[in-house]
Amino acid sequence: MAGRVLRPTAVFDTYWRFAAARQEVYQGRLEGRGAPWTQDPILSQHRFTNCFRAADRVSQMLIGEVSYRGSQAWEEVFFRTLLFKIFNKGSTWRLLMQSLGEVRWDTYDYRLYDKVLSEAFEHGERLYSAAYIVPPPQLGEGRKHRNHLRLLELMMSGRAPERVLAAPTMRDAYEVLLGFPAIGPFLAYQYLIDLNYAAQMPFSEMDFVVPGPGARDGIRKCFGRSADGIEAEMIRYMAESQDEHFHRLGLAFNGLKGRPLQLIDCQNLFCEVDKYARVAHPEIQGISGRSRIKQIYRSDAAPMTAWFPPKWGLNEAAPPATTPPASR
Repeated sequence: MAGRVLRPTAVFDTYWRFAAARQEVYQGRLEGRGAPWTQDPILSQHRFTNCFRAADRVSQMLIGEVSYRGSQAWEEVFFRTLLFKIFNKGSTWRLLMQSLGEVRWDTYDYRLYDKVLSEAFEHGERLYSAAYIVPPPQLGEGRKHRNHLRLLELMMSGRAPERVLAAPTMRDAYEVLLGFPAIGPFLAYQYLIDLNYAAQMPFSEMDFVVPGPGARDGIRKCFGRSADGIEAEMIRYMAESQDEHFHRLGLAFNGLKGRPLQLIDCQNLFCEVDKYARVAHPEIQGISGRSRIKQIYRSDAAPMTAWFPPKWGLNEAAPPATTPPASR
């Protein structure tokens, strides 16, 4: 790979076993089977994201309640998507919707949005998800959410929606987002994946990948130091060779309604396997040196949804009741 000799560790096969077991948990829950959905004690006791990013609850909310609900004018879809993802928290989005009636760029008023968010903050409500750190831009405001509203205004006035949609490649679209304050490589890529769920965006999830810090940790555990610097190539290798390795290990993996793991999914799986290996393979070190899995599994009684971007062709011919209504 890239002219290097790579010697996989035991974590490499664990990557594929973890993927098969985690997908079986997802399928079991989706089909309404009773627990336990796995005999794996690590999976049973700790929280791990789904194999497919689009199947996670936050992504499902984004796709069903944000991207495909409301005006489908691209400028509006872009605005809703970035506003939702900056906070990445369902309760914050619903608070804005309930307070404002509708979230739209063409009627946006900084003072109204700030009032809603500031009052919630003053009442002790958490506005941001703890899933990953979203650094505040320094745009002259005293509070994090105010600076983020200013950032979104800057993106809209800077023609970010138009420039992203006109980008000839996924990498070019990523570079547009990367050019705005406080949006580093990890966030720019995550935001691009979220925008790419929308009907207007033309890119395949196999076009381009940016390894995040957790993925780099997982890659180090799977391949050692010899994979340093070629992490994107390793993620692509995993996506392109998945059938071979599931077959080699005798693992059943039917993907997401037949859709195989994409680059973003393999990137995320490296993050999850990094965590899993802290318990399963404590002798194999990554980059961060972390030794515990912090998040404990807690059952979520909220119903699961499985509605994906229609352009993927995965949804039933008759849309489920949770499908967003037709746009105006």
